[in-house]
Amino acid sequence: MSQNPNLFSSVGKQVKDEYGRIIGKIASFQVTPSGIFEAVFVEQGDGKFSKHSTEHLKIDGAEITIISKLKSDACAFCDHIPLIWRKDQALEELSRKKKISPELYSELHTSFDGALNQLKTEAQTVLEQTEKEISRCAEEIKSLTYALVHLEIEHEIGKIDDQAYGTAFTIIQDNLKRINVEKSDLEVTKNKLSNIILGDKLGSFDKAPTKPKEPAKNTAVYSALELPEPPVVVYVKEIGKVGI
Repeated sequence: MSQNPNLFSSVGKQVKDEYGRIIGKIASFQVTPSGIFEAVFVEQGDGKFSKHSTEHLKIDGAEITIISKLKSDACAFCDHIPLIWRKDQALEELSRKKKISPELYSELHTSFDGALNQLKTEAQTVLEQTEKEISRCAEEIKSLTYALVHLEIEHEIGKIDDQAYGTAFTIIQDNLKRINVEKSDLEVTKNKLSNIILGDKLGSFDKAPTKPKEPAKNTAVYSALELPEPPVVVYVKEIGKVGI
């Protein structure tokens, strides 16, 4: 993030993650003696505080977003690993053309190879963390899907009135959209990082997550999601038949 001398004006403003979820409000900043902003302190909804590097802070007008550290780290590996690989290939070409001595080639190749192996080891750790996050997203999707099914059941038998049902449906549906976009985003990150570790040459990440498509009004997002057997069929008042 570029340094902004007026960054303190962001204190008290709301902060969201890449997927639109509210993280909390900016409480303060960590600033070096020379005036460089290093980190931001965020008061979360439960009253606890979290610290985030300003490298992961994105300010766009009134919108303040914290970019995922996991995704930023993966992006960095996908830039640095191919770069070192290309340098090592260029070094090998220079050696083949006898533009450098065998001794110098051996020394530099060992240096590049060591750096490459270290980066791949660190990237493997990030890959494993990404896989855990994908599993977390899958569990959240499953839980939200069950919540939506039970909401439909209680509404159908008259335990929940239309107004409460509409409010709850919107809340669950919005969260399902966000978690599905996050899961897809993490899967793209996982695939690119896996290919980099395996030695493929890939470009940089797209830092912005894919924007979710707006579903039709009163359309249940969970219809295409997998649920354990046996299947449940829910008949919804004024909406139609929804098969799960």
